[in-house]
Amino acid sequence: MSTEARRVVVDPITRIEGHLRIEAETDANGVIQQAYSAGTMVRGIEIILRGRDPRDAWAFAQRICGVCTLVHGIASVRAVEDALGYQVPANANLVRNLMIGSQYVHDHVMHFYHLHALDWVDVVSALSADPAATSTLAQSLSSYPRSSPGHFADVQRRIKALVESGQLGIFANAYWGHPAYKLPPEANLMAVAHYLDALAWQRDVAALHAIFGGKNPHPHFLVGGVPNPIDLNSDSAINSKRLSQVQEIITRMREFVDQVYVPDTLAIAGFYKDWAAQGEGLGNFMCYGDFPATSINDPAKFMVPRGVILDRNLSDIQEVDLHDPAQIQEFVSHAWYDYADGKQTGLHPYDGETTLNYTGPKPPYQQLDVNDGYSWLKSPRWRGKAVEVGPLARMLMMYATGHDQARELVDMTLSRLEVPIDALFSTLGRTAARTLETKIFADAMQGWYDQLIYNIKAGDTKTFNPTLWDPTSWPKKARGAGFMEAPRGALGHWIVIENGKIANYQAVVPSTWNAGPRDAGGQPGAYEAALAGHRLHDPKQPIEILRTIHSFDPCIACAVHVMDPDGQQLIEVKVV
Repeated sequence: MSTEARRVVVDPITRIEGHLRIEAETDANGVIQQAYSAGTMVRGIEIILRGRDPRDAWAFAQRICGVCTLVHGIASVRAVEDALGYQVPANANLVRNLMIGSQYVHDHVMHFYHLHALDWVDVVSALSADPAATSTLAQSLSSYPRSSPGHFADVQRRIKALVESGQLGIFANAYWGHPAYKLPPEANLMAVAHYLDALAWQRDVAALHAIFGGKNPHPHFLVGGVPNPIDLNSDSAINSKRLSQVQEIITRMREFVDQVYVPDTLAIAGFYKDWAAQGEGLGNFMCYGDFPATSINDPAKFMVPRGVILDRNLSDIQEVDLHDPAQIQEFVSHAWYDYADGKQTGLHPYDGETTLNYTGPKPPYQQLDVNDGYSWLKSPRWRGKAVEVGPLARMLMMYATGHDQARELVDMTLSRLEVPIDALFSTLGRTAARTLETKIFADAMQGWYDQLIYNIKAGDTKTFNPTLWDPTSWPKKARGAGFMEAPRGALGHWIVIENGKIANYQAVVPSTWNAGPRDAGGQPGAYEAALAGHRLHDPKQPIEILRTIHSFDPCIACAVHVMDPDGQQLIEVKVV
């Protein structure tokens, strides 16, 4: 990290998930005037998929990311099903909903504690906390059983040993002692304890994907349904024992969300209300929608509605058509890609191109040439407008369309924090939205599970539709859009099938929508717009940039990928 000509550079900004560089231009008072978001790895998955069997696409596309361990698989099979007119059985839809819901709950909890909380929680400050007072604080917030003075004293001893060793390990590379930290020592100790608890919790709840998908990460999928049959008396199928394990996992998920995640979010947010007026950016929000009640092709029956909100107007929801070339286009005017018709052209994903044209600086370099290409991310736009996707967009969409639980949770949060509804459009609002939707989806999982059990008891165990599995029944040319609301936002895979093989494949991922560079008209992406106006207390320790960018939960691994044009290995990394 360095400063030059009033430009602050943070590279990489993500704690775990991919290579993201942020450059921010500040005025003499340290206020950000312009910001630039650069993905610093090159994309190539779409190239790999050309010429392959569409039914196998999910297995390759799912490797786009190792964090969202199933979302690209779901989007991929839905793309093929949309192209071929597949309808999946009711049980397959329920199993997919359960797997997607589990991904949300697991991913959001992990993000809050292990990727974002340390922007607000001072680990070193926890050393001065009183464990008994910490216990009193924790018990005032919830009935979580791991709240005794002895437990917090043990956590404090572990932190002390790390600090005294000079090896902070998982707590390294942060700005401990920065004046922007506002939590009292006891709140810091409680949050660190829950950070450690979440590490153990996530290991157990990840088993749901292994039960329904065979393994985790990267569970198995199947065009036309789900791969595991249901047979209560079989050791190799989804049987009574495995279904009981699923119920136990859902219960553990809901308990941790209710007793730890939601109370911690509200408690921490109470000390950072000033962030309820910072970090909005675009004011435009988009959802593809997800969690279908029946058919994946009927947005009217999605639990999360589809639509676009422009200029904060919650009373006017714009319709989204993923097939309409006038609605969704990707631009490359400020990316290191070329289009055959020129860099000012916008292409719908059905006609998308992934052609490299790197003319940028060779690492290490001081700063980007933002007047030229400066990112391996493209710039997607909806009807020419930059939009934000993700938890805030989903909660706004559910709130605007009258989802009862969403309205109740949002109104409760605003009342508890004593902030106006405009606080939703902020860094704090984005972080709170992620927590609140986790509560909604965790509760919904119980309903999907109950419906699955009801179907099985009624004799319906079908999980796969074989009617279109034979490629000789397919049209010579077909195309489809597979979509879902991934934890980080609207995810779409577009496929063109010719003579039974993939002719073109394009994925437009949430971090491309949010982290993409400026377009041909100079419109900034969501990250870039959200940073404008931030005042940096210390440009050498730009915690303010981290807070807002991490509130989006960036996952640049989804948006860019490394491969040699000839498919050869580029580098081998050895861990010693």
